[in-house]
Amino acid sequence: MAAAGVIADFELPESLEAGEPPEARGLRRDEVRLLVSDVATDKIEHARFHDLPRWLSPGDMLVVNTSATLNAALPASTERGEAFELHLSTQLPGGFWTVEVRQPGPKASLPYGSGRAGTAFRLPAEGRATLLAPYPLVDALASSSRLWIAALHLPSPVLTYLADYGFPIRYRYLKSSWPNSTYQTVFASEPGSAEMPSAGRPFTAELVTRIVSNGIQIAPLVLHTGVASQESHEPPYEEYYRVPFATAERVNAARRGRHRIIAVGTTVVRALETVTDESGTTHPGEGWTSLVVTPHRPLRSVGGLITGFHEPRATHLAILEGVAGAGACSGCHLRRAYAEAQRSGYLWHEFGDSHLILGGLD
Repeated sequence: MAAAGVIADFELPESLEAGEPPEARGLRRDEVRLLVSDVATDKIEHARFHDLPRWLSPGDMLVVNTSATLNAALPASTERGEAFELHLSTQLPGGFWTVEVRQPGPKASLPYGSGRAGTAFRLPAEGRATLLAPYPLVDALASSSRLWIAALHLPSPVLTYLADYGFPIRYRYLKSSWPNSTYQTVFASEPGSAEMPSAGRPFTAELVTRIVSNGIQIAPLVLHTGVASQESHEPPYEEYYRVPFATAERVNAARRGRHRIIAVGTTVVRALETVTDESGTTHPGEGWTSLVVTPHRPLRSVGGLITGFHEPRATHLAILEGVAGAGACSGCHLRRAYAEAQRSGYLWHEFGDSHLILGGLD
């Protein structure tokens, strides 16, 4: 399902795809560019990420995702010796995983749509993965699918095994491979994400210290991202989240004090909105969320968003529209912001530039 919104359709030239981390371009993490969208005033400003405190007030709250990125890609081969790449996406109850089968490509692995239930793959150190059923299972077992429920048989616990034999998931726009440390945010503390919760990447310890010293709050939650870079732009799959009691209480207190709740990443929006009821009260919670935010489902807690720039027709764009608020004016603002980002040479993807959206939620 493609995103059906006002900024869904645009062309993204390769020149605007970040092919390497900012450090490789001679920049600190917090020196990436920051486009600031104030929807209420229809104002767009250009800055650097380390300028972020200029738009935050004492009492405002940043909610961050503390999930750490796994070495979620593994070399794999069939019994006949055909080479593949297996991407672990999300751990399911019962010890099963959703996985994506990829095939080798000239720069990075490519989608492979010919997997079948029962196919077994050999993994390093005598590991093994067997495809059990398409995910989600909406038709027959013989159906083709991008993701699969798989059983893994590994010689060591999965996190240890991935640390020993896996490598970070990489897509075709990256110029080369980068170590796992490149994919960790300053907030990362709990391994579990197949792909980096990249909105938090530009934060540095020094910037966090400045933010907290200015009276701005920071609260944690966890959402382990699956393979979020869907080339077909289908809706996000179920992902595991946990919103602690203390975070829910602090979000509610900030809202009662008329302070803004600013999500650091669409993953945070997804988790917070899953546990916020129609009255705007946020509750602690844990589980798997399938929530897809759209402009037709008004946000209940989040009033601002720090995010990267998303690909054309990506479903994440609907979350941006939800943060901006209902109405043609907010939609026009986002369309203008994306046009300005392209005109000014902002960079897309996980190693690219950032976008602060201050939305219309009271």
